[in-house]
Amino acid sequence: MNRRAFLSLSTATFATGLPRPSRAAAAPKILLRSSWQTVNIGDIAHTPGVLALLEKHVPEANVTLWPSKLDNGVEELLRKRFPRVKFALTDADKKAAIKENDFFLHGSGPSLVGENELRRWVKESARPYGVYGITLPSQSSTSTSPTQPEKLQKTVELMSGGNFAYFRDSRSLELAKKIGCKAPVMEFGPDGAFAVDLANDAPAEAFLKKHELEAGKFICCIPRLRFSPYWKMKEGAAFDAKKHARNEEMKDHDIGPLRDAITRIVTETDYKVLLCPEDKSHVELGKLEIYDRLEPSVRKKVVWRDSYWLTDEAISTYRRSGGLFGLEMHSPIMCVGNGIPALVGRFAEQTTKGFMWEDIGLKEWLFDTDVETQRAQIAETALRIATHPEEARTKTEKARSYVKQRQKETMSELRKALGLA
Repeated sequence: MNRRAFLSLSTATFATGLPRPSRAAAAPKILLRSSWQTVNIGDIAHTPGVLALLEKHVPEANVTLWPSKLDNGVEELLRKRFPRVKFALTDADKKAAIKENDFFLHGSGPSLVGENELRRWVKESARPYGVYGITLPSQSSTSTSPTQPEKLQKTVELMSGGNFAYFRDSRSLELAKKIGCKAPVMEFGPDGAFAVDLANDAPAEAFLKKHELEAGKFICCIPRLRFSPYWKMKEGAAFDAKKHARNEEMKDHDIGPLRDAITRIVTETDYKVLLCPEDKSHVELGKLEIYDRLEPSVRKKVVWRDSYWLTDEAISTYRRSGGLFGLEMHSPIMCVGNGIPALVGRFAEQTTKGFMWEDIGLKEWLFDTDVETQRAQIAETALRIATHPEEARTKTEKARSYVKQRQKETMSELRKALGLA
């Protein structure tokens, strides 16, 4: 066991009364704080991605998941894929998890989402911890998650006490350093969703067959609004008039290039296009803002998915596609993680997470819709994926290889923290 981990565990021994030798002798126990929400297949993907990495790179560890949300069939999905993982669902479970585990791993997310639970871990156990693949929200008023300077400073101070802090985009890493984060290891660490290996082939194949979508001969498209309308997706979520107005103001500006790309793909190639959702609101959005507004001759080669799905069926579908383009982030992440080309469109209201495409070598596939020259390139670049599939796959594989190397290196750091290296 390395010195840092030893000192932390020694402190915990006096704080909790746990016998010191048994921890060193037993298989390491990891408490994973993750599973933030279930209305978005990308937010669902964080957890099985990190669990798959732990299974591969720290197979001797016993893992307990501390989730926020596991409804909508997600708990069953995770239990089926990871039968060895324990779940801390009740207050008693969580109390026991803090007492029994050796290391607290904060999973990927849009911020330090589980900050309160991490603070509780520090207070009640004094054992080691680390942060894995987050974005550090800026203080910009246009961000979906603007952060007050004093709160951000406290967050950074908390991360400084961990064994490592991995950021899923270099802009967040730069911000953390600027603010004064002092974690021993601070580096780019890919979003956990890159590692998702879920599959649900039967319904995916049935859907493709029903809609005459041939494997490798269709491209997926995902629209989105500037602000996710959670008031339509979450029970009890309040309507936000300001965000709704901004969505209405910009939706044609943002989604127009997707319609242009679809039109070019289906008229200039033999590909079809599948309109599909990353969150529940995209089902209606795809119908009203894309499908219904296409010319009839174009629409006949476009399939609109009329229902939300879970991450496993989505990935099975993406694996059979020729690529993906749109305005969401995590479906592209899951695509590239599975060797499928994917373009990303972003805008000012989003966090800096989109810049991870630059970090993994896919800058040419990242577009800022607020910059007209980039917005104008979306259709042409999406078309090129269809017309030059081998080129697109080669570019994707290069990025995927880099991601895998970083995953291996970050997991190696976790093994060190557990005293396994």
